[in-house]
Amino acid sequence: MTRVAVLGGHGKTGRAVCSALTERSAQAVPLGRADQADLPSALAGCAAAYLIAPNLHPDEPTYVADALAALAAAGVGRVVYHSVASPYLPDLPHHLGKAVSEDLVRRSGLAWTILQPGVYLQNLDLSATVRVPYDVDAPFGFLDLADLGAAAATVLLADGHDGATYELASRRATVRELAEEAGVAAERGPDPREHPWLTAMFDYYDRHGLPAGTLTLRALLA
Repeated sequence: MTRVAVLGGHGKTGRAVCSALTERSAQAVPLGRADQADLPSALAGCAAAYLIAPNLHPDEPTYVADALAALAAAGVGRVVYHSVASPYLPDLPHHLGKAVSEDLVRRSGLAWTILQPGVYLQNLDLSATVRVPYDVDAPFGFLDLADLGAAAATVLLADGHDGATYELASRRATVRELAEEAGVAAERGPDPREHPWLTAMFDYYDRHGLPAGTLTLRALLA
């Protein structure tokens, strides 16, 4: 049985990846903060790893560099890095952190694949009126978490994906369109201003959305 580490395996993204790996008869090894003290030991026996940085990490490149060093020390030969759709956006600091991290992954000496997921469908509560702090008619490439997990498991376990970068979206839609399908209203709400990076992201979404293509995911899941 192939043993695959999932760094950041206890969050919603990590759980989706672990579930998909288990469905494919692989042994998923979810790792979290408690494993950081001796990460090479926690990675022992793993053939590959899925690397998810904590959300809005203040220094994602350093986090990724440390994780890559631990993977190399543990003899893990493959890494799949969880990036973001459109990482090279100067207005979005956390996207740029992932762009720098992608470069580190590409120069790590490990066999690598990079996934660039769109906005999760599960981030929207479609059970009642949907309120978001940006234009509800902005275009997005939305990604279902189950599709993300399936795509991650595919590239972790199958040959032919080394050196590839895949943008992932399940469908292209606006928030208004998703709300209408669910039979609820959609409206613009205030920015909660929880984090300056999120405020920058909402401002960008308001002006441009975050479109992403769907054909790559369709091919991976075929």
